[in-house]
Amino acid sequence: MNRAMRERDVPRIREIWAKLVEKLDNQTFYGFLCDSEAFRSFRHREIFGQVGFGTGGWDTDFPNSILEILRVVYTEADDHHRGIVGGSQQLPLRLWERTPEKITHWAYGTSLATLHAGGEPRPAVTRLHRTAGNRITVTDASGDIRTYQAAIFTAQSWMLLSKIACDDSLFPIDHWTAMERTHYMESSKLFVPVDRPFWLDKDEQTGRDVMSMTLTDRMTRGTYLLDDGPDKPAVICLSYTWCDDSLKWLPLSASERMEVMLKSLGEIYPKVDIRKHVIGNPVTVSWEDEPYFMGAFKANLPGHYRYQRRLFTHFMQDRLPEGKRGIFLAGDDISWTAGWAEGAVQTALNAVWGVMHHLGGATDATNPGPGDVFDEIAPVELPED
Repeated sequence: MNRAMRERDVPRIREIWAKLVEKLDNQTFYGFLCDSEAFRSFRHREIFGQVGFGTGGWDTDFPNSILEILRVVYTEADDHHRGIVGGSQQLPLRLWERTPEKITHWAYGTSLATLHAGGEPRPAVTRLHRTAGNRITVTDASGDIRTYQAAIFTAQSWMLLSKIACDDSLFPIDHWTAMERTHYMESSKLFVPVDRPFWLDKDEQTGRDVMSMTLTDRMTRGTYLLDDGPDKPAVICLSYTWCDDSLKWLPLSASERMEVMLKSLGEIYPKVDIRKHVIGNPVTVSWEDEPYFMGAFKANLPGHYRYQRRLFTHFMQDRLPEGKRGIFLAGDDISWTAGWAEGAVQTALNAVWGVMHHLGGATDATNPGPGDVFDEIAPVELPED
């Protein structure tokens, strides 16, 4: 698979992956490990569960489909990471502000921001429903009502079930079912500002840094150290947790969380006084408690492949009843790689092709879009009977 991906051999990739999907869709990550000679020992599985790729532990992924893990490993999404100055929000912000050098339908200097009144996005959507002519009518938080021939929904899919009033007629019933069955992983973080990167101080006995990035089986699970130079204020992510480990923090305030974390880290680093370096209040987030997120990101459970395929291929609307067309799904949780920007971008391109096709447009024959070559590259379809 690695060779096929390096060589961009799409037929070979599909051939290998189709067999894996058919064989492993019902298998958990943990069950896969149990079937491996390398992990016959429970003790080895337990230790392996404590390390991970930013999660603080693979064990939080143990109940998920092994296909989710193989996607991460095959695409090397767990490797070659880079920090983004200003945070990952720079991606949507720069897309919003970007003025393309080559622009066809608008004046030079046009950006997404300038296409909106005041350069600001419209308020949150509160209602979506179908109206005559198979139009999509949108109501926002300001009470403004607008109607379109097509609309793209990019927020977390569960919002269509709770925060936004929706007509049942927006989607076919099997797509509603797929959204209902979508599994989101919980996740919590707590950051605290410190006066300097004191962890780079040397231990007098060992000559090593007094503290380092820490993975543990204790409540904190993952602790990360972030600095911008030796003489500048710095930040500690005291705890980065997932799933059940995240839910343990949910009832606690930011200050209560920090106290538990400092106690736990104090037992790991008894000679390091973290508290004396703290210069501000802790900041925390639990994504499952955020009304517009309701979870960190999608992670398919065993047997969820068919649901994910329905959502991912929804942009191919010629195959839907005419009364179910015109609204398109996009975003990382619609993709096969939830939590990664690549998946959001891929589904956005799919949705743009879908809207273009819905409105009667077509791509240049020399540059086909995803729908034009769908039958050649579509994800394998598993039987449902």
